[in-house]
Amino acid sequence: MTNFKLTVSDIKGKSVTKELKDNDGNQFLGLQIGNETDAAVVGLKGKLKVTGGSDKSGVPMRSDVHGAARKRVLLTKGVGLQDAEIGQRVRKLMRGNTISEEIYQLNCKYDGELPAEAAEEPAEKTEEKKE
Repeated sequence: MTNFKLTVSDIKGKSVTKELKDNDGNQFLGLQIGNETDAAVVGLKGKLKVTGGSDKSGVPMRSDVHGAARKRVLLTKGVGLQDAEIGQRVRKLMRGNTISEEIYQLNCKYDGELPAEAAEEPAEKTEEKKE
């Protein structure tokens, strides 16, 4: 039983968030960062390229850490490390580049342009919450 929060961004910079439950998210299991899959899951024609994600506790995925496990990695720059000075190295907890059931959020890039009505839905929901 897999639950993913899928964030899809297009070439123009628009993004939309979809929630995938149960069998809808099974096609993402086993994929690695950089792999492509069919965009029919989100109701689009074309391809989705997996660009990253994080697990249920917020640990980010990193493309150069192999597997699906959490590992403590020595970092000098890149994903998961901010405000590093020159020459500084920090050991941080990272998730591997393979999608497993522990992953909660997935970031994907769509090879086309998102339809206007799909990109406006999240904006309307946030406006209603503010009022």
